[in-house]
Amino acid sequence: MNPSPIFTKTYDFLLWLLNHTEKFPKSERFRLARRLEDAAFELYDQLVIAARHKRDRRRLLLQADLTLDRLRLYLRLSHARHLTAANQYQYAAGLLGEIGALLGGWLKTLSSTQAEA
Repeated sequence: MNPSPIFTKTYDFLLWLLNHTEKFPKSERFRLARRLEDAAFELYDQLVIAARHKRDRRRLLLQADLTLDRLRLYLRLSHARHLTAANQYQYAAGLLGEIGALLGGWLKTLSSTQAEA
């Protein structure tokens, strides 16, 4: 089975993030790193649940979109606090952008499917 690109990109982001946040100073590991990691895991969980529940899919994907916005904010904060270098920020922001585009596409296909029904 070939996994959907949104799951692959989210996995790639999670893997990068876990490796990145373990290098945060101790004081930030329990503050910003935890928020970043929790939001990233929550996003992945929301996508998996949305894939399996057709009836509530749109609502679940909209929740995932809100979680993605939180992730973007936390990533910007980590960059502003000099915990994430410019090249790391660029890479992570690019992945989040791709995830956002894939999520938007998924929502768009739901909207067009509902319009046809």
